[in-house]
Amino acid sequence: MMLVANIQVAETPLVLYVLRRADDALILGHRLSEWCGHAPMLEEDMALSNIALDLIGQARELYTYAAKAEGKDNDEDKLAYLRDIRQYRNLLLVEQPNGDFAQTLVRQFFYSAFADLYWRAMMASRDTTLAAIAAKSEKESAYHLRHASEWIIRLGDGTDESHRRAQAAIDHLWAFTGEMFAVDDGERALIHAGVAIDPGVLRGRWLQMLSDVVSEATLTLPQNDWMHQGGRAGRHSEHLGHLLSELQSMQRTFPGQTW
Repeated sequence: MMLVANIQVAETPLVLYVLRRADDALILGHRLSEWCGHAPMLEEDMALSNIALDLIGQARELYTYAAKAEGKDNDEDKLAYLRDIRQYRNLLLVEQPNGDFAQTLVRQFFYSAFADLYWRAMMASRDTTLAAIAAKSEKESAYHLRHASEWIIRLGDGTDESHRRAQAAIDHLWAFTGEMFAVDDGERALIHAGVAIDPGVLRGRWLQMLSDVVSEATLTLPQNDWMHQGGRAGRHSEHLGHLLSELQSMQRTFPGQTW
């Protein structure tokens, strides 16, 4: 079997910024695709698969732009399939295992509430490509958020068992949410240049959105302020390694395949 070497990426602030968002979308899209054929009902099987396709579509556009911004011989396929685990910069939240249905929907709820606010704000980016990607992605994230919110209410205000599982998922995943609002020096420079938006300014609205839905669901948000960090810097949980071994297996085994 032919061994394919990991690619190297020139991580300028812009390239790194775009890769982080692309990796979020790709990894979460792959996680949701794992539900295909296993969701609790046919309608939900289709819904989760469609959300996964939306996210992978976002990843494709972002990887293509990252490759263009880098200006080397990398393309969307190489960026998605031929980087080492430490080169991935996705949020730790999105790589967490699906767990039960409640954990999958809580993970989606936390991420989509942020993504909807983020993409809406990014429509004003001075980078015209990112602004265009944001305009398309926001329409999709609005649906993703609505879908997840309805399920959180349904699970929380349902049976004792569904309530227990939803609350357990919230308690478990909460500590992975703080990373969404962290920025480093390179990203701060892009914010000052009007290319990126400061995610910190979204936190208040994000918390309010979560609080409204969780309250209606008769659930509660944790008060713990301690948060996991590391995904944006390439430090991941063991779960991402297992995910990538599956995600990259075809391209590693049969180099040169395309989407």
